[in-house]
Amino acid sequence: MYKSSHVRGIIFDMDNTLLRSKINFQMMKKQVADYLIDHDLLPVGFPIQEHTTSTMIEYVKANGMSEESYTEVMHMVVQHELIGMEGAGLESHVSELLKALMTGYVLVIVTNNSYKAAVQALETTGIHPYFDLIIGREQMEAMKPSPSGYLAAKQHFPHILESEWISIGDSWIDGRASVDAGVPFISYGLSGHLMKEKGISPVAHIDSLLKLLDYV
Repeated sequence: MYKSSHVRGIIFDMDNTLLRSKINFQMMKKQVADYLIDHDLLPVGFPIQEHTTSTMIEYVKANGMSEESYTEVMHMVVQHELIGMEGAGLESHVSELLKALMTGYVLVIVTNNSYKAAVQALETTGIHPYFDLIIGREQMEAMKPSPSGYLAAKQHFPHILESEWISIGDSWIDGRASVDAGVPFISYGLSGHLMKEKGISPVAHIDSLLKLLDYV
């Protein structure tokens, strides 16, 4: 079993890792894809099914998306996020886990959500005080699967050594971002097969958040 020699910092994904989000990711992705196709920003035959909303947006940005189109697309995304965060609950054992970790570790959230939507959801669910840093998409150079959010977290806490970080998330984009930032990644939930397809090798897989305690 993987066991880091000494973990001091833990980076969490938010949606469907800590929070049982009600964001309709499929509807959000379809609306964004339809807009990008209608505005000739995605090429014909673009493999939408292989992408998340964030990877589609990053693809188009890299290929010269206008500021106006980016603003319009992000407005759609924010609306889905705010609606989806209303009444979002916690994943099982989150409070128990955070209480066990809060005194011994630096706890960070890196999420593709807007900072505002993230803070609102964390305050509503009562877990905001457990975290030392929250990084939303505005605090990153690019959204996950870019490693920039994880790199920003590491830079924010220079007293924590490279080897003293670990991260956890439910999606392959969390895994890719974490691994590319040099942070060992633990996958949570049901996405194991997709990790493998995307060439990501988590150091461990857990189906209950409390099992994270075995690895720190």
